[in-house]
Amino acid sequence: MLEIRHLKKYYGSLPVYEDFSLTVGEGETLAVLGNSGAGKTTLLNIVAGLLPFDGGEIAGLPERIGYIFQSDRLVPHFTVEQNLCLVAEKERVFKALGKAGLEEFAGYYPARLSAGMSRRVAILRAFLYDAPLILMDEPFRNLDLALKVRLMDFYASLARERKNSALFVTHDVAEAACLADRAVIIGGGKVLLDMPVTDRKEAEEKLEAYFLSERQE
Repeated sequence: MLEIRHLKKYYGSLPVYEDFSLTVGEGETLAVLGNSGAGKTTLLNIVAGLLPFDGGEIAGLPERIGYIFQSDRLVPHFTVEQNLCLVAEKERVFKALGKAGLEEFAGYYPARLSAGMSRRVAILRAFLYDAPLILMDEPFRNLDLALKVRLMDFYASLARERKNSALFVTHDVAEAACLADRAVIIGGGKVLLDMPVTDRKEAEEKLEAYFLSERQE
């Protein structure tokens, strides 16, 4: 289990977190929602070790962490196969490409891929890294609805197979309700709402109702 305890983070004199605590259970996908500026990406980058923090502790952090960024971050002068071989041996890469329907694109460079293919490769790379924890920063952002649905299905199929824990940042309540086992809303440096996702429709309605009530206050 990943445990964030009494986290403190400041940008200069501006506090992002002053006493923030959160847990992610083993094999759990936790969606983190909140308004812009709530510190969602900051949280991921702290967990990933990309940002220092100013107090508190993070326990249960595995040695290997996968990260699906908002952008695909594929190495442009590497082929699809070469990008994936950065994190896994060739046999596993080709097996995974076959399951993802990307085998014929193994020799393509990223510039030749469609947006959906490029995103699939980025998602596949995170899972092939064989990390117990995957961080996701709005992985389906700026995609049209049909492509988003296909990629969410693709992610869900990999998640069912691998059983990784995941910390998943999104603005989209539908994404959270579809993919998460639990959802939290953060703001003002604290958890404002923490709820299990047992029924997709019910969870989506509760999350939407929370944001709607917040706008009316």
